[in-house]
Amino acid sequence: MARVAGHGPQRDAKDTEAAEALQRRTTEVYKEILDRAPEHDLVPSLDRIQAVAELLGDPQRAFEAIHVTGTNGKTSTTRMIERLLREHGLRTGRFTSPHLTDVRERISLDGEPIGQERFVEVYDEIKPYLDLVDARNAEAGNPRLTYFEVLVALAYAAFADTPVDVAAVEVGLGGSWDATNIIDARVAVITPIGIDHERFLGHDVATIAKEKSGIIKPDAIAVFSEQSAEADDVLLAKAAELGVTVFRQGHDFGVSTREVAVGGQVLTIQGAAAVYPDIFLPLHGEHQAQNAATALAAVEAFLLSDGRDWSSTDNSREGSGLDIDVVRAAFADTSSPGRLEVVRRSPTVLIDAAHNPSGAQVLADSLEEAFGFSRLVGVVAVLEDKDAEGILGALEPVLEEVVITRTSSPRAMEPDELTEIAEDVFGEDRVSTFYRLDDALDYAMGKAEEGGMIGGGVLATGSVTMAADVRRLFRIR
Repeated sequence: MARVAGHGPQRDAKDTEAAEALQRRTTEVYKEILDRAPEHDLVPSLDRIQAVAELLGDPQRAFEAIHVTGTNGKTSTTRMIERLLREHGLRTGRFTSPHLTDVRERISLDGEPIGQERFVEVYDEIKPYLDLVDARNAEAGNPRLTYFEVLVALAYAAFADTPVDVAAVEVGLGGSWDATNIIDARVAVITPIGIDHERFLGHDVATIAKEKSGIIKPDAIAVFSEQSAEADDVLLAKAAELGVTVFRQGHDFGVSTREVAVGGQVLTIQGAAAVYPDIFLPLHGEHQAQNAATALAAVEAFLLSDGRDWSSTDNSREGSGLDIDVVRAAFADTSSPGRLEVVRRSPTVLIDAAHNPSGAQVLADSLEEAFGFSRLVGVVAVLEDKDAEGILGALEPVLEEVVITRTSSPRAMEPDELTEIAEDVFGEDRVSTFYRLDDALDYAMGKAEEGGMIGGGVLATGSVTMAADVRRLFRIR
């Protein structure tokens, strides 16, 4: 029998060799990027990223964008926005951070992480321009481009080259001087603002809100999740200064009804343009329902903004908004890895990336409603620059005991230090310490089912790194 051309052992060997070479090059590229100043060690400025963008021909101007900032809920909201846009037939880009398993998760094209080959190609295309800007900065005594700035440049170049119609872009840190903020987005979204990243953003909500309001541009539409009065005043003042249209959760849009369902919840969302009933969202917690409402309002603003007189819209009228079947399909296919995600059953092991007190409080509020564990054991590791006491305090009422450990992050707080804080919050008899995450999980799973307990669970939380490390241990991709 004649062999089909292009198949057989020789072709398979060549394919394997090519795949291994591509993997090596991908690893090399990421190491080059990783060797730069990390995203938590930066000099606030848009000068470096703007210089690279100009040399690249300003790729950020080649596509429309919805820009998302806030303290909590940014990633989930960004993912929902992208999914809604894609279901409407648009080619989409999505930029989020940080990643859980692979850096390529941060840059998605049509809902999928950028491929290894394209990741390498785009990096090789922009590298001469990165080197040029680095050299200019070195000559002037200024720092070179950071890890995060390079990823933003890579993302915007990939989005422009694909090309995408629209990108859903999550801010990395803050707003005004965040590297993503070289885009002039048609819609600016601000999720709930709280205290976090105080070193860079400030020590009170008003100061942080002012920094985050920097993503609002003239002629944009601003969409605000429900905010504290302190944040609301700052955001509304910024919108008034620029004369932009504003949609506020609780005033112009929101969740009308919410029912817990198997695998998630069913919502009626009052959008900015219409009412959307019977929306199944396969995510747990009231906060995800609120994120969904914000995402829907943002997409309404983007898709329905041309020539629309929002001041006269009767948003109770059927047919005045987005296609309900498209909206339902998009939300039903929504995912948010690392956010109240089940990674194991019997006992149930949950992971959540909550890394500040407000995020931990939202997590605690969601647990009983969504799962109703008979006993819940926490496995907690916190980064050294975070409010560990505030995080543990929010979790204390819902955890029977807590297991302190550390993650793979070089910024992880030492377990002994975190244990002292935990003992102040929980009491010594409710705190255990393990220096390896796998040992901590094994112990917690045993405690969850101790004495033949049925319905016990384990919650691993405290940082994005915790969620990522546990996913790797359970081989979740």
